[in-house]
Amino acid sequence: MKACLVAFHYPRPSHREEFIGRVHRVAEVFRDSPGCLSAECWVNEDAVVSTVRCESAEALDSALSAVMAKAEADIVFDEREARPREVFQLMSP
Repeated sequence: MKACLVAFHYPRPSHREEFIGRVHRVAEVFRDSPGCLSAECWVNEDAVVSTVRCESAEALDSALSAVMAKAEADIVFDEREARPREVFQLMSP
């Protein structure tokens, strides 16, 4: 069963471009993880949305661990964001 992670991020306007760069760097780490099918960054005027699709929930968990272990993968919520992230983990039926 495939697994997907969708995160809506709300960077402050002064940090928007920097934040998009952060999401792209994190997506690279995800894509290098075994079982990752895709990792992408999407934007609209209100949010930066990151999506990750993996072959399984186990592959997604492993990929998340790899991202958190990388010092350059800046994924911690901080003052550069205007409001908390919304994160959804989805499974294919």
